[in-house]
Amino acid sequence: MPDLLVTAAAVVLATVAGGLLRILRDRGDAERMMAAQLLSTGGVAALLLAGVIAGVPAVFDVALVLALLAAFAAIAFVKKGSADELPAAAGERARDEEHT
Repeated sequence: MPDLLVTAAAVVLATVAGGLLRILRDRGDAERMMAAQLLSTGGVAALLLAGVIAGVPAVFDVALVLALLAAFAAIAFVKKGSADELPAAAGERARDEEHT
């Protein structure tokens, strides 16, 4: 059973490495954020597998904190994007009201 878990952790880490290459190569903010989400999800999975393999329950807490930070980062990214769009949308509404 531990051999299967080590193999699964290696596959997850290989996927995370591919995501890291994607972050370094892409220029778009959305693509980079999605790759960062992949990294955090893979990191959580690798930590959970490592915790089971090593039998250290404290690793589960670290994985939970990493998952929470990833969720907050995604929320902050969406809030930043919507805040950038709000003034333009407000200006368009003001123009529409003037023309009616």
